[in-house]
Amino acid sequence: MNPVLTPKKLMFRIAVAAGILLLLMFLCSLIGSKTIHLGVVLQGPRLESGQANVDYEIYMHVRIPQIFLAAIVGAALACAGVVLQAILRNPLADPYLLGISSGAGLGTMLAVVVAGVSWSFWGISSITLSAFVCALATVWVVWLLGGGGRRGGMSGLLLAGVVVNAFLSAVIMFLNSIAQAGQIQTTIFWLMGNITALENYGLLWISGGIVTAGVLILLRLSVSLNLLSLSPEEARTAGVNVKWVYQGCFAISALITAVAVSLSGLVGFVGLIVPHAVRLFIGPDHRQLIPLSALAGAGFVVLADAVSRTVVAPAVMPVGVVTALAGGPFFLFLLVRRGGKLYTER
Repeated sequence: MNPVLTPKKLMFRIAVAAGILLLLMFLCSLIGSKTIHLGVVLQGPRLESGQANVDYEIYMHVRIPQIFLAAIVGAALACAGVVLQAILRNPLADPYLLGISSGAGLGTMLAVVVAGVSWSFWGISSITLSAFVCALATVWVVWLLGGGGRRGGMSGLLLAGVVVNAFLSAVIMFLNSIAQAGQIQTTIFWLMGNITALENYGLLWISGGIVTAGVLILLRLSVSLNLLSLSPEEARTAGVNVKWVYQGCFAISALITAVAVSLSGLVGFVGLIVPHAVRLFIGPDHRQLIPLSALAGAGFVVLADAVSRTVVAPAVMPVGVVTALAGGPFFLFLLVRRGGKLYTER
């Protein structure tokens, strides 16, 4: 824990990181397979000639929603990664470790292969809704099997998550084997991670609100996470309700991860490498690690999304492929630089 971290210093760092994120989002909004001109966009939906403003439509109805979605997904995954690494006391923990990825993937397969992709509920697509519900259901099963609710400990969750992940992955492979060619293409593209503009703007606002609220609640628990990172016994001595903090952090992390996965598919490495990269520069204090990791994760996915829609233009590469290609080597770089130690020594 950093005793010299004052609220003023913390707010300044958050403001700087938020400003950098907004600048990055603006610059990435100008990047894509089609070149658009900001001056033309500012003319509004109609040009002076009376024709539809194509640049405006692309910028306001495709680029902006897509960039905000990328920021929401990145913030959720990075923040959840920070918290899970703290409560599980495992530097390799990430949001997909506890069965969320396989649960959401199974939900997608059920929506596409079993029910079809044509239906929706309150404007929410079948894939998004089914992935969200199955992700939360899987987390609940892992929680029960891991005994987290009975003992307050978290070690059993790792084993339960691995087993459930393996089993559900086998079910996903079985469904792939009986699916039609078009269905396989839809599910594989989703499983690789895909950021696309949402037509339902209400869903975008709701998702952003849930993730923002989750990050703020986890920030309120940051002092308790600092104590838990030392040891549960020291946290209990300091008056922390360890079981309640474990359960609360696990539930919120699972919720915001389920939101992110249901909207974008499996965007890998964000929840693993972003917390370590941020921790390398600012230390292990969760009072700043949680908000700065959320902002850094948002920026990372926004940048990866910009790369995904330009590197093979006019085609679009799944953003999960970009994060994996960038995240794998960067994680190894961090590991080598730290001499095999991912955590900063206290």
